[in-house]
Amino acid sequence: MTQVRTVDGRIAGRRGQATRARLLECLGELIASTSYRDVTVIDVARQAGTSPATFYQYFPDIQTAVVELANEVLREAAALKDLASEQNWTGRSGGAAAGALVDGFLDFWRQHDAILRVVDLAAAEGDRRFSRIRMKLFNSVVQALTEAITELQRSGKLDAEVHPAATAGALVTMLAASAAHTKAFDSWSVKEGELRSGLTRLVAWGVTGRKPS
Repeated sequence: MTQVRTVDGRIAGRRGQATRARLLECLGELIASTSYRDVTVIDVARQAGTSPATFYQYFPDIQTAVVELANEVLREAAALKDLASEQNWTGRSGGAAAGALVDGFLDFWRQHDAILRVVDLAAAEGDRRFSRIRMKLFNSVVQALTEAITELQRSGKLDAEVHPAATAGALVTMLAASAAHTKAFDSWSVKEGELRSGLTRLVAWGVTGRKPS
């Protein structure tokens, strides 16, 4: 296990680390079923089968624990960057690369929907901790797509007038917004497969400048 410390600076042992992990797990479960604003330390402690005093050994408040949950999600988001950077965007491969990125975004958001909703809400309210996490989450993917677009331009396969960073940022914002609002697509009678197909076409077209096959 990764070394962690208690609030007073002591290094937590294996049992302490397991307790801390259990508290975070229970907090995640509560956020998924209850409004973030309504979750209390007592709720988390009860869910974990321990006491509020134990919670305060590892976290000074609920918000700090939520930040840690968000940071764990951020670490897992490294896989999204790989989906953008480790792809072949030339020729027919561009469509496959776009499809892999779209699938990755939608699946990632579905898996972490609850905490990502909290991140968006807190960031919109001006909490800089969550704003930084949200920015880091997107930056790595935007950078990877920017590099992919730039490389296509260097090889003469994409119009030089295309602004790589602006295009990459717009595509990633589109993916994140679509992934976060899949219920809206349901209300428009858009099936998941249709959404994935539509996003794939837009991403492929945006990165390569060519209509995907």
